[in-house]
Amino acid sequence: MEIIYILLRAIVAVATVVALTRLNGLRSFSKMSGFDFAITVAVGSVLASTVIAATPRDFWTNVGVLVAFFLVQGVLARIRTASRTVRDVIGNDPLLLMRDGRFLKDNMTKGQISRGDLIAKLREANALRLDEVHAVVLEATGDISVLHGGTEFDETILEGVRT
Repeated sequence: MEIIYILLRAIVAVATVVALTRLNGLRSFSKMSGFDFAITVAVGSVLASTVIAATPRDFWTNVGVLVAFFLVQGVLARIRTASRTVRDVIGNDPLLLMRDGRFLKDNMTKGQISRGDLIAKLREANALRLDEVHAVVLEATGDISVLHGGTEFDETILEGVRT
C-alpha cells in the first residue's frame, strides 16, 4: 500500500513542478546565473523530499516550498531584468581566463582556476592550437566557454565579461 502512496506523491510532485515550470517559463531550469543553478539544485532536493514525505503535512509543506522556490526565482528574474543593481548584487559577471592564446594568470587566480583545469577545458572543446583560442571565459554559472577556431572573432561575444 505504501508504494501506491509514494507513486501518488511522485505524480503530484512532478505535476506541480511541470505546472510551475510552465508558469515561470523556460528559465526555471536554466543555469543562466549561479542563483538559477542553486534554485535548480534546491528544487531537485525538495522534489525528492516531497516524494518520500512521511506525513501528508510534510508532503504539502514540501509542495509549498516548491511553489515558494519558483515564485522567488520568477520574481528575482523579473527584477534582475529591470535593475542593473539587482543583477550586480545577486549575479556574477563572467571572467576572462585566456585571450588570444595567452593565459591570464591574475584572472585565473581570481576565478580559482588552475592552468591544468584550463588546459583540460581546452581539450574538451577540441581546441588544437593555442594561437587559435580567441578567448576562454569562466561564466557566471561556473561553466567554462572556449571560443576558438580560425575564423574572425566578433568582440560583441565578450560583452559583459570582466577582463
